[in-house]
Amino acid sequence: MSIVETERQDGVMVIRLNRPERMNSLGQEMRQLMADAWCEFRDSSDLEVAIFTGTGRAFCAGEDMKESVERGAAGSASAPVKRENPYDQQTLEKPVIVAVNGFAMGGGFMLVERADLRVAVRGAVFESSEAKRWLLGGYDHGLKGGLGHAVATELAFAYRFTAERLYELGFINRLVEPENLMPAAREMAAHLMTLPPAARVNTTVMMRAMRGKANAEQEHLASRLKEHGAKEDLMESRRAFAEKRPPKFKGWNSPEDRLRTPKLGEK
Repeated sequence: MSIVETERQDGVMVIRLNRPERMNSLGQEMRQLMADAWCEFRDSSDLEVAIFTGTGRAFCAGEDMKESVERGAAGSASAPVKRENPYDQQTLEKPVIVAVNGFAMGGGFMLVERADLRVAVRGAVFESSEAKRWLLGGYDHGLKGGLGHAVATELAFAYRFTAERLYELGFINRLVEPENLMPAAREMAAHLMTLPPAARVNTTVMMRAMRGKANAEQEHLASRLKEHGAKEDLMESRRAFAEKRPPKFKGWNSPEDRLRTPKLGEK
Protein backbone atom coordinates (compact mmCIF):
# COMPACT_ATOMS: atom_id res chain seq x y z
CA MET A 1 0.00 0.00 0.00
CA SER A 2 1.44 3.35 -1.06
CA ILE A 3 1.75 6.33 1.26
CA VAL A 4 0.23 8.40 -1.57
CA GLU A 5 -2.83 6.72 -3.08
CA THR A 6 -4.58 7.75 -6.29
CA GLU A 7 -7.96 7.05 -7.88
CA ARG A 8 -9.27 8.05 -11.32
CA GLN A 9 -12.91 8.17 -12.40
CA ASP A 10 -14.97 10.33 -14.76
CA GLY A 11 -12.24 12.91 -15.28
CA VAL A 12 -11.56 13.29 -11.55
CA MET A 13 -8.34 12.24 -9.84
CA VAL A 14 -8.28 11.65 -6.08
CA ILE A 15 -4.86 12.09 -4.46
CA ARG A 16 -4.84 10.75 -0.90
CA LEU A 17 -2.03 11.05 1.64
CA ASN A 18 -1.84 7.68 3.41
CA ARG A 19 0.65 7.80 6.25
CA PRO A 20 -1.77 8.02 9.18
CA GLU A 21 0.68 6.69 11.77
CA ARG A 22 2.76 9.87 11.18
CA MET A 23 -0.25 12.13 10.62
CA ASN A 24 0.66 12.27 6.91
CA SER A 25 3.76 14.32 7.68
CA LEU A 26 5.82 15.39 4.70
CA GLY A 27 8.88 13.17 4.57
CA GLN A 28 11.05 13.01 1.46
CA GLU A 29 9.40 9.85 0.12
CA MET A 30 5.92 11.30 0.47
CA ARG A 31 6.96 14.54 -1.21
CA GLN A 32 8.42 12.57 -4.12
CA LEU A 33 5.28 10.47 -4.54
CA MET A 34 3.12 13.59 -4.31
CA ALA A 35 5.16 15.21 -7.08
CA ASP A 36 4.69 12.10 -9.24
CA ALA A 37 0.92 12.13 -8.68
CA TRP A 38 0.54 15.84 -9.42
CA CYS A 39 2.66 15.52 -12.56
CA GLU A 40 0.38 12.72 -13.75
CA PHE A 41 -2.66 14.92 -13.10
CA ARG A 42 -1.09 17.85 -14.96
CA ASP A 43 -0.03 15.78 -17.97
CA SER A 44 -3.16 13.64 -18.38
CA SER A 45 -5.60 14.54 -21.15
CA ASP A 46 -8.33 12.58 -19.34
CA LEU A 47 -8.10 14.11 -15.86
CA GLU A 48 -9.59 17.57 -15.36
CA VAL A 49 -10.30 18.01 -11.63
CA ALA A 50 -8.37 16.83 -8.56
CA ILE A 51 -9.59 16.04 -5.05
CA PHE A 52 -6.79 16.16 -2.48
CA THR A 53 -7.35 14.48 0.90
CA GLY A 54 -5.78 12.33 3.63
CA THR A 55 -6.41 9.30 5.81
CA GLY A 56 -6.60 9.08 9.58
CA ARG A 57 -6.97 11.96 12.02
CA ALA A 58 -4.86 14.39 9.99
CA PHE A 59 -4.93 15.76 6.48
CA CYS A 60 -1.25 16.64 6.83
CA ALA A 61 0.82 17.59 9.89
CA GLY A 62 3.44 19.37 7.78
CA GLU A 63 7.18 18.82 7.89
CA ASP A 64 8.36 15.47 9.19
CA MET A 65 10.26 16.78 12.22
CA LYS A 66 11.83 13.45 13.13
CA GLU A 67 13.22 13.08 9.63
CA SER A 68 14.61 16.64 9.76
CA VAL A 69 16.34 15.90 13.07
CA GLU A 70 17.80 12.68 11.66
CA ARG A 71 19.01 14.60 8.61
CA GLY A 72 20.34 17.45 10.74
CA ALA A 73 18.79 20.12 8.54
CA ALA A 74 15.47 21.97 8.52
CA GLY A 75 12.86 22.13 5.80
CA SER A 76 12.18 20.45 2.48
CA ALA A 77 14.94 22.41 0.73
CA SER A 78 17.48 20.31 2.64
CA ALA A 79 16.07 17.12 1.08
CA PRO A 80 15.07 17.93 -2.52
CA VAL A 81 13.04 15.52 -4.61
CA LYS A 82 13.81 14.42 -8.18
CA ARG A 83 11.00 16.30 -9.90
CA GLU A 84 9.17 19.51 -9.10
CA ASN A 85 5.64 19.37 -7.76
CA PRO A 86 3.34 21.45 -10.01
CA TYR A 87 0.84 21.79 -7.16
CA ASP A 88 3.50 23.35 -4.93
CA GLN A 89 4.75 25.46 -7.84
CA GLN A 90 1.16 26.57 -8.50
CA THR A 91 1.53 25.92 -12.22
CA LEU A 92 -1.50 23.66 -12.67
CA GLU A 93 -4.24 24.90 -15.01
CA LYS A 94 -6.83 22.50 -13.60
CA PRO A 95 -8.94 23.10 -10.47
CA VAL A 96 -8.10 21.38 -7.19
CA ILE A 97 -10.57 20.66 -4.38
CA VAL A 98 -9.03 19.91 -1.00
CA ALA A 99 -11.04 17.67 1.34
CA VAL A 100 -9.62 18.23 4.83
CA ASN A 101 -10.25 15.19 7.04
CA GLY A 102 -8.41 16.41 10.16
CA PHE A 103 -5.36 18.38 11.31
CA ALA A 104 -3.76 20.66 8.70
CA MET A 105 -0.60 22.08 10.24
CA GLY A 106 2.40 23.98 8.88
CA GLY A 107 3.13 22.63 5.42
CA GLY A 108 -0.23 20.88 5.59
CA PHE A 109 -1.95 24.24 6.01
CA MET A 110 -0.09 25.48 2.95
CA LEU A 111 -1.36 22.50 0.95
CA VAL A 112 -4.91 23.51 1.91
CA GLU A 113 -4.22 27.13 1.05
CA ARG A 114 -3.10 26.31 -2.51
CA ALA A 115 -6.38 24.59 -3.39
CA ASP A 116 -9.05 26.38 -5.38
CA LEU A 117 -11.97 25.02 -3.34
CA ARG A 118 -11.95 23.72 0.24
CA VAL A 119 -14.16 21.26 2.10
CA ALA A 120 -13.45 20.38 5.73
CA VAL A 121 -14.92 18.18 8.43
CA ARG A 122 -16.28 19.79 11.55
CA GLY A 123 -13.63 19.92 14.25
CA ALA A 124 -10.65 19.94 11.88
CA VAL A 125 -7.78 22.05 13.22
CA PHE A 126 -5.59 24.40 11.17
CA GLU A 127 -2.30 26.10 11.99
CA SER A 128 0.22 28.16 10.06
CA SER A 129 3.27 26.99 12.00
CA GLU A 130 6.18 29.05 10.67
CA ALA A 131 6.46 31.18 13.82
CA LYS A 132 7.17 27.98 15.79
CA ARG A 133 9.82 26.61 13.42
CA TRP A 134 11.54 29.53 11.66
CA LEU A 135 12.69 33.09 12.36
CA LEU A 136 9.64 34.66 10.73
CA GLY A 137 5.96 33.78 11.08
CA GLY A 138 3.59 33.03 8.23
CA TYR A 139 3.28 36.65 7.16
CA ASP A 140 1.53 36.13 3.81
CA HIS A 141 -1.11 33.46 4.50
CA GLY A 142 -3.81 35.89 5.55
CA LEU A 143 -3.09 38.01 2.49
CA LYS A 144 -3.43 35.00 0.18
CA GLY A 145 -6.63 34.00 1.94
CA GLY A 146 -8.18 37.46 1.84
CA LEU A 147 -8.45 37.61 5.63
CA GLY A 148 -8.66 40.77 7.75
CA HIS A 149 -5.39 42.07 9.20
CA ALA A 150 -6.16 41.12 12.81
CA VAL A 151 -7.03 37.57 11.78
CA ALA A 152 -3.99 37.43 9.46
CA THR A 153 -1.79 38.46 12.39
CA GLU A 154 -3.27 35.74 14.57
CA LEU A 155 -2.60 33.23 11.80
CA ALA A 156 0.98 34.47 11.38
CA PHE A 157 1.69 33.94 15.09
CA ALA A 158 0.71 30.25 14.81
CA TYR A 159 -2.54 30.38 16.75
CA ARG A 160 -4.78 27.45 15.91
CA PHE A 161 -8.06 27.83 14.04
CA THR A 162 -11.00 25.46 13.91
CA ALA A 163 -12.71 24.54 10.66
CA GLU A 164 -15.85 26.21 12.00
CA ARG A 165 -14.09 29.55 12.44
CA LEU A 166 -12.38 29.42 9.05
CA TYR A 167 -15.73 28.62 7.46
CA GLU A 168 -17.22 31.71 9.10
CA LEU A 169 -14.27 33.76 7.80
CA GLY A 170 -14.85 32.55 4.25
CA PHE A 171 -11.65 30.51 4.01
CA ILE A 172 -13.53 27.20 3.71
CA ASN A 173 -16.31 26.58 1.16
CA ARG A 174 -18.12 23.64 2.77
CA LEU A 175 -18.24 22.42 6.37
CA VAL A 176 -19.47 18.83 6.68
CA GLU A 177 -19.73 15.80 8.91
CA PRO A 178 -16.91 13.25 8.41
CA GLU A 179 -19.07 10.79 6.47
CA ASN A 180 -20.02 13.56 4.02
CA LEU A 181 -16.49 14.77 3.27
CA MET A 182 -15.79 12.86 0.07
CA PRO A 183 -19.40 12.99 -1.17
CA ALA A 184 -19.31 16.79 -0.83
CA ALA A 185 -15.96 17.00 -2.61
CA ARG A 186 -17.15 14.70 -5.39
CA GLU A 187 -20.32 16.76 -5.79
CA MET A 188 -18.21 19.89 -6.26
CA ALA A 189 -15.99 18.05 -8.75
CA ALA A 190 -19.03 16.81 -10.68
CA HIS A 191 -20.27 20.39 -11.03
CA LEU A 192 -16.89 21.52 -12.38
CA MET A 193 -16.98 18.71 -14.93
CA THR A 194 -20.28 20.06 -16.33
CA LEU A 195 -18.65 23.37 -17.31
CA PRO A 196 -17.26 24.11 -20.79
CA PRO A 197 -13.59 23.01 -20.70
CA ALA A 198 -12.30 26.48 -21.60
CA ALA A 199 -14.44 28.08 -18.87
CA ARG A 200 -13.10 25.64 -16.30
CA VAL A 201 -9.46 26.29 -17.24
CA ASN A 202 -9.71 30.03 -17.81
CA THR A 203 -11.67 30.67 -14.62
CA THR A 204 -9.15 28.65 -12.61
CA VAL A 205 -6.27 30.71 -13.98
CA MET A 206 -8.10 34.02 -13.51
CA MET A 207 -9.17 33.37 -9.93
CA ARG A 208 -5.67 32.37 -8.95
CA ALA A 209 -4.31 35.56 -10.54
CA MET A 210 -6.61 37.58 -8.28
CA ARG A 211 -5.26 36.16 -5.04
CA GLY A 212 -3.50 38.58 -2.75
CA LYS A 213 0.29 38.52 -2.43
CA ALA A 214 3.03 40.51 -0.76
CA ASN A 215 4.63 43.19 -2.91
CA ALA A 216 8.31 43.26 -3.86
CA GLU A 217 9.28 45.62 -1.03
CA GLN A 218 7.53 43.45 1.55
CA GLU A 219 9.16 40.29 0.18
CA HIS A 220 12.56 41.99 0.41
CA LEU A 221 11.90 42.78 4.07
CA ALA A 222 10.77 39.18 4.66
CA SER A 223 14.00 37.83 3.15
CA ARG A 224 16.04 39.99 5.55
CA LEU A 225 13.93 39.08 8.58
CA LYS A 226 14.42 35.38 7.82
CA GLU A 227 18.13 35.95 8.51
CA HIS A 228 17.59 37.99 11.70
CA GLY A 229 18.18 35.79 14.74
CA ALA A 230 20.06 32.71 15.89
CA LYS A 231 19.75 30.13 13.10
CA GLU A 232 20.40 27.31 15.56
CA ASP A 233 16.88 27.89 16.92
CA LEU A 234 15.50 26.31 13.74
CA MET A 235 16.85 22.89 14.61
CA GLU A 236 16.20 23.38 18.32
CA SER A 237 12.49 23.80 17.59
CA ARG A 238 12.50 20.56 15.65
CA ARG A 239 14.55 18.63 18.21
CA ALA A 240 12.25 19.78 21.00
CA PHE A 241 9.21 18.67 19.01
CA ALA A 242 10.72 15.26 18.25
CA GLU A 243 11.81 14.81 21.87
CA LYS A 244 8.49 16.06 23.27
CA ARG A 245 10.03 18.76 25.47
CA PRO A 246 9.91 22.57 25.70
CA PRO A 247 12.43 24.25 23.36
CA LYS A 248 15.43 26.16 24.71
CA PHE A 249 15.78 29.01 22.25
CA LYS A 250 18.89 31.19 22.02
CA GLY A 251 17.12 34.05 20.25
CA TRP A 252 20.13 36.12 19.20
CA ASN A 253 23.78 35.43 18.51
CA SER A 254 24.62 38.61 20.43
CA PRO A 255 22.46 41.02 22.49
CA GLU A 256 23.09 43.80 19.97
CA ASP A 257 21.37 41.84 17.22
CA ARG A 258 18.04 42.34 18.98
CA LEU A 259 18.37 46.08 18.24
CA ARG A 260 19.18 45.60 14.56
CA THR A 261 15.81 44.44 13.30
CA PRO A 262 15.40 45.17 9.55
CA LYS A 263 12.65 47.64 8.69
CA LEU A 264 10.49 48.30 5.65
CA GLY A 265 12.20 50.67 3.22
CA GLU A 266 15.74 49.92 4.42
CA LYS A 267 18.26 48.54 1.93
